[in-house]
Amino acid sequence: MKIEVMSLYKTFRADTVLADINLAIEPGQIFGLIGENGAGKTTLIKCITGVYQPDQGAVYIGGKTAYENPTVKVEIGYVAEENQYFPSYRICELLSFYSLAYPRFSIDRFYELNQIFGVADKARVKELSKGMQMRLALMLSLSIQPAVLVLDEPTSGLDPLVKREAMNLILQEVESRAVTVLISSHHLSDLERICDTIGIIASGRIKAVHSLVELKQKMRKLQLVFSQDAPADLTAWPEVLAVEKVGRIHHIITKQYSEKLLNKLRQMRPLVLEEIPLELEDMFIYAAKEVQP
Repeated sequence: MKIEVMSLYKTFRADTVLADINLAIEPGQIFGLIGENGAGKTTLIKCITGVYQPDQGAVYIGGKTAYENPTVKVEIGYVAEENQYFPSYRICELLSFYSLAYPRFSIDRFYELNQIFGVADKARVKELSKGMQMRLALMLSLSIQPAVLVLDEPTSGLDPLVKREAMNLILQEVESRAVTVLISSHHLSDLERICDTIGIIASGRIKAVHSLVELKQKMRKLQLVFSQDAPADLTAWPEVLAVEKVGRIHHIITKQYSEKLLNKLRQMRPLVLEEIPLELEDMFIYAAKEVQP
């Protein structure tokens, strides 16, 4: 199912938390949402899942509005940063509740997943650690066999092995059932592994959307050593995003890498001109800095 967010605004008291949000996430796409704390990520996610009603604009899931629409909500698997279940319920009782609430909920699927996640089904929710509650939330959301999976910090509290398994399961859902995924995480290495596209949100606005392939092509890190001083206007070049200097070594982060840029730099006759690895986490950080208000 396609997720569409159109001219969305959300205000709490006098504070505008989201302003003029426009997004389109295609079926089978994995879209990563990144931004600093307080940027509006969780509020946007709650608008998309129908928890909050937008003040202006609209959210459509598969062409239908999400807010107070049960026919849409049964298609959404939602894992919140803080999942609130009935604390006195045992896990087996939650399974009965989900079976009544979601027509495609599969108890067999839940127990298949639990072979990986290992949550005791006789335990009460309140007895589970934060990490175990996150495992439970992931299993329940995957067991409803959703068309749309919305994940807000889904790896919080998970150990590295379980985190890897969770990311692999998300990829399997997309590959096998073309599930549409929206995921927000501060663990940028998690997004690097699975996302097709990244959206950057700052001060309640979507500032940029990049495909990872496009980002890798445009953003490179070059190491240069000049025989004399570097060009005085280097930071102002339209292809250059940032320049970092350590002694005589200049590291240039490009925002529009091209052979034309390399030729332009070669004309400065540098003693050294080489490309060095730039991790995707660094790319995200530089891209976020570029769009900061």
